[in-house]
Amino acid sequence: MNVVRVAIAGFGGVGRATASLLFARRERYRDVYGADIRLVAVCGSRSGIADPNGLEPERLDALERVRSGPEFIEASGADIVIEAGPSDFRTGGPGLAYIRSALSVGRDAIVISKGALVHSGPELRALARSTGALLKLSGAAAAALPTIDLIEHSLKGCEVLEIEGILNATTNYLLDAMMNENLGFAEALARAQAGGFAEADPRNDTEGWDTASKLVLMANFGLDAELTMGDLAVEGIQSVRAHDILTWRKERVVPKLVGSLVRADGATRAAVGIRTYPPGDPLAHVSGKNKAIRITTDAMGETIAIGSGTEPLATAAAALKDLEHILTARAARPARGSGGAE
Repeated sequence: MNVVRVAIAGFGGVGRATASLLFARRERYRDVYGADIRLVAVCGSRSGIADPNGLEPERLDALERVRSGPEFIEASGADIVIEAGPSDFRTGGPGLAYIRSALSVGRDAIVISKGALVHSGPELRALARSTGALLKLSGAAAAALPTIDLIEHSLKGCEVLEIEGILNATTNYLLDAMMNENLGFAEALARAQAGGFAEADPRNDTEGWDTASKLVLMANFGLDAELTMGDLAVEGIQSVRAHDILTWRKERVVPKLVGSLVRADGATRAAVGIRTYPPGDPLAHVSGKNKAIRITTDAMGETIAIGSGTEPLATAAAALKDLEHILTARAARPARGSGGAE
C-alpha cells in the first residue's frame, strides 16, 4: 500500500469539509488506487495540528495555537498540499506563499482559493513545470461545475472558440429573485445574506470580480492564454434597477451575469457583464444558485454543463476530484530504477 501524505492549508468551512470528505473516502482510495491517504497536517492563520503518522477526525476539533505558515506544512512531510485559505486576487492572499512553497520542492498542489492563481498564475505554472509538480484547480474554477475538466479532458483535441459562463451562484440567485419575485437589489441581497449564501461583503460577487477570476483561470490554465484582470471589461449587477427589470420582462428575455471569452485571429478577448437570453436558450433556465457553462469548439460544436451543489461540500468534492487525478498520475509514473524516463 502506497502511503500518500496530505496537508490542508486554510481550515475554515471549506477546509474542514475537505478533511471530512477525505476521511470518508479513504477506503475508496485504498481500493481504487492502492493509496493509504493520511492527513498529516491542517492549519489556519494562527492554529493547526500535525502528526506524521496521520490525524484522525476527532483530533481536528481542537487545533493548537501554533506558528502556522508554509514552514508548518513543510515540516509535516506532506506529499500533496490542499490550499483552501482566503482568496484575494489583488495580493495573492495567504495562499500564494503555501503554493509557492509546495511547488518549489516538487510537492503537488490542489488549489481551492482563486486569488493566488489570478495574481501569480504564470509564475506558479512555470514553477510547477520546472519541478515536475502537479498543480490542480478544479475547486477554484467554479468548483462543482466542471470547467477546466471539460476543456482538458472532454473536449481534448478541439479548438475552443468561445466560452459563456454563469459562474457565480450569488448573482444568479439575485437576478432570479429580482426578475421573478419583484424584489429590489438591496432586498434580494439581504435575503441571500440571511440565508447564508451571500457574503457579508458581497462586492466581489455582485461587482463581477468572482466571475472574472474564474474566467481568467479557465483562459490561462485551460487554454494556455495569458490574461490578467486588467485585460477584462468587468461589470456587475449592483447597478440593476427596477426599470431594467421592467424592460427585460417586456422584451421577454432573461438576464444573467456572464463571463464570456472569444478566441479569434490569434487573440483572446474576455469580459464580464449582463447578457440577456430568450426563453428558448438553455442558459435562460439556469435558475437560483445554479451555475452553467457553454463551450463552443471547432469540431464538437456546443457543449453545455449545468450544475449546483451544497456548499462547502461541493467545493470540497471538486478538490478531491483533483486528488484522484493526482493519484492516477502518480500511479502512471515509472518507478525509479525501472528504466523509464525520470
